[in-house]
Amino acid sequence: MTQARILFLSHSHPFGPFRVGSHHYARVLSERGADVVHLSTPISLAHRVTGRVSRQDLAAVPRHPQREANGVLHIVPRTALPAPVGAPRVARMLERAGIPAGFDAVLIDQPLLWDDSVRSLAETVVYRPTDLYPAGVKNRLQQQIVDAADGVIATSDEVLRGLGSLRVPSLVLSNGADVARFAPPVGADTARDARCVYVGALDDRFDWERVVAWARAHPQVRFAIAGPEASAPHTVPANVELLGAVPYAEVPALLHTARVGLLPLSDNPLNAGRSPMKLYEYLAAGLAVVARETPGIRERSDVGIEVYTNESDADAALERALRHPSPNQAGRDAAADASWEHRTDALQDFLRAVRRRAE
Repeated sequence: MTQARILFLSHSHPFGPFRVGSHHYARVLSERGADVVHLSTPISLAHRVTGRVSRQDLAAVPRHPQREANGVLHIVPRTALPAPVGAPRVARMLERAGIPAGFDAVLIDQPLLWDDSVRSLAETVVYRPTDLYPAGVKNRLQQQIVDAADGVIATSDEVLRGLGSLRVPSLVLSNGADVARFAPPVGADTARDARCVYVGALDDRFDWERVVAWARAHPQVRFAIAGPEASAPHTVPANVELLGAVPYAEVPALLHTARVGLLPLSDNPLNAGRSPMKLYEYLAAGLAVVARETPGIRERSDVGIEVYTNESDADAALERALRHPSPNQAGRDAAADASWEHRTDALQDFLRAVRRRAE
């Protein structure tokens, strides 16, 4: 059987503190025997000069294609101008890296990487939107991708609805978890202390005010906040610890010290389309979860997911999560059903169906 060749065109590279869905799909597909190339958003001279990419972050990103132990070949191009203003076409970036065309499938989640050369790289092109793009250049490029793609795999119902009417097959496939990586150590079944943890981005989608309010209302509970540039907008209570960026390899051990995982989403309307990877990573690590309710995050008290809608019910949701059995075995069982292996099964089934439709 000919080895399948898969190209991911992704918004994020794997050389920082975060892992995104494309990294996990690429890993599992490579472990299953595919030849996988993962090309991420170029780092431009403009990014470097303006400080949008720090020297420290830049130093962690290899200049040349790098193959991980799992077999995935990662490419993070260096360009003079940012995509899509003046960066080379994707076909040209691959050529410069010594990568031949002729892929079986391209999965693109970064609208800024779209150009008409992408369509020529593979028999099957699938758009995998992970966010809402209601306006701007990403919205314009997204429409071009949808018009040219053979199928769409969205990470949430809201993201799929945001695309409007589609002429091609579509699937909603939410983010999952690397269950084996996040599982607690064998025998670690002692109830955990009253500690809450958040790991992720600390941008305008994160509700600092909610965390501060929780900490003030529950001085006996400790709150650990991990993320790049972990600076709160104002002074935080003494029971809030700002950890900064935590390397991905160290995140499971951090989660194993906590009882509850936090998803304090702000009222940013783009949060409606999110499929937070941390939801299932928290559960896989044995935590209960407290989250602001969104179309993609609903209450499931049986597995330890407690939600709130506003200030009036946020404290009660946290208290329910703190009372949930610890470690959260029901949550771990639910996370197992959302493993990246299971998600990749569904992705491969979709790709096969799209190819059959085209024949």
